[in-house]
Amino acid sequence: MTGPCPPTRRETDSTPREHPSLPRAPAEALTHALWFIKSCEDEQMNPDDAVKVPEGVASAMSNLSREQQNEFARLLATMTHEETDPSRRAFSEKLPDSLGPLEKAV
Repeated sequence: MTGPCPPTRRETDSTPREHPSLPRAPAEALTHALWFIKSCEDEQMNPDDAVKVPEGVASAMSNLSREQQNEFARLLATMTHEETDPSRRAFSEKLPDSLGPLEKAV
């Protein structure tokens, strides 16, 4: 028996967050969306679509300059360090490797 997709951040944490920079908010949204997709069962999301989304993100990341890739990798590292949910933290630790270009940029 499969369980439901994981709860969204909004469902688990209703505390408003201040973002120290504009890039942080979309980076958090992107990380959450990818975590959500990864956590869904095959019956809840088409497996082909679940692969296409991260591939599209990796492709977009490859279009960033090396400096931008490094900046994004540093931002992901900071977000991972600050993450308190163990499952989200484990996912965030692996995220740069799954995005391909970032592992070359760091």
